[in-house]
Amino acid sequence: MSDCGCEKARKALEEYLHNELCTEDATDIREHMENCVDCSDEHKVGVVLSAAVARACAETAPEDLRSQVMAQLRDIQTHN
Repeated sequence: MSDCGCEKARKALEEYLHNELCTEDATDIREHMENCVDCSDEHKVGVVLSAAVARACAETAPEDLRSQVMAQLRDIQTHN
């Protein structure tokens, strides 16, 4: 095994998190993180952040709030 290094691992972290790397590059990054606490910690932060964003994107506003916003937008459009 040859260590890909922190620079490569950090540059490829986003793609790694989303399974967008070829098998060889993903293996290099995974092996590097097994031996590098700093990069492993960054990966953990990325995993938590990705999960939080996914949850936030799944949420919807309450219907009454949506209705209020739409009414205000219609009001603005009719007065312009």
